[in-house]
Amino acid sequence: MRAIIYSLGFALCTALSGCGDTTGEQAIYGAGAGALGSALLDGNLVTGAAVGAAANVIYCKENPSKC
Repeated sequence: MRAIIYSLGFALCTALSGCGDTTGEQAIYGAGAGALGSALLDGNLVTGAAVGAAANVIYCKENPSKC
């Protein structure tokens, strides 16, 4: 059950955080989306922010045409 919740949270973070022109902006937007996703899923906000920031930066580096 936890895997489903974390997968949904990660998908939510990825969907919400696909923007930012610089690495700093990408990290900030990802952190905000991750914290929001964690709040909605009653998770740890700091962990959600860290995962969201990392996920958004990695996503934008791997797919620059989609950011």
